Amino acid sequence: MKKPTVDEVLQQGIYGTIETKPEERRKFLGSLRERIIVALTKKQVAETEVYPQVGQLMKKYPGAHLFLNGNMGYAQLSKYVKVASKHKIGHTIVTNKEHDTDIGLVLAMNHAIDKEEIYLTKKEIVIPKQNKKKGLFSKLFKRKSNK
Repeated sequence: MKKPTVDEVLQQGIYGTIETKPEERRKFLGSLRERIIVALTKKQVAETEVYPQVGQLMKKYPGAHLFLNGNMGYAQLSKYVKVASKHKIGHTIVTNKEHDTDIGLVLAMNHAIDKEEIYLTKKEIVIPKQNKKKGLFSKLFKRKSNK
């Protein structure tokens, strides 16, 4: 590893440490694309119902961290904060006044996972299992098989 020059040290002192991929970090609420498990747009986060896939992924990746767009109202974000606390996932509300992104939620790891598809396109419909209901006659005429 090379030793930093005096000029590099002065630049870091004046402007702060050099950030890798700053545009990508601004877009994905401070995280890098290679670390993201799932991302939702602001419009998706603003919907009344929570995307069930987000909770399932929180369960699958217990070491993940949730980043929420601070430029949105807390009423819209609170449902995801509740899901995160249910799964014991930490969350951060990121507010960037200089740059506005269309991303409303990012669930990410602290290391690269290189997931190919990070965007959810639609909600997964969860169909509850239904018990087979017995008809009226089966209740009235119980069969005995104790022979």
